[in-house]
Amino acid sequence: MNCMEVNVHEAKTHLSRLLQRVAAGEEVIIARAGTPVARLVAVETKNKVRPLGMDRGRMWVADDFDAPLPDDLLKAFYGGEIPKPKRRRRK
Repeated sequence: MNCMEVNVHEAKTHLSRLLQRVAAGEEVIIARAGTPVARLVAVETKNKVRPLGMDRGRMWVADDFDAPLPDDLLKAFYGGEIPKPKRRRRK
């Protein structure tokens, strides 16, 4: 792997070019007054495919998860009064 060192001004001026080099596999060291302060490297991508069903048996949904809420809980949500449902017009 090739490595090059640039100063901060050069890195700011030529960032696009440096990113192209990094994407090609190079490593870029950014220095301030000759002292290395940062390393520009490519991000390792994860192309790992997650298998279907890998969490089977770890989760469950209650049988009544979509059942209507009790009135006292609905009143708490709406601040005391349960609004009446609006009628829908037929088209």
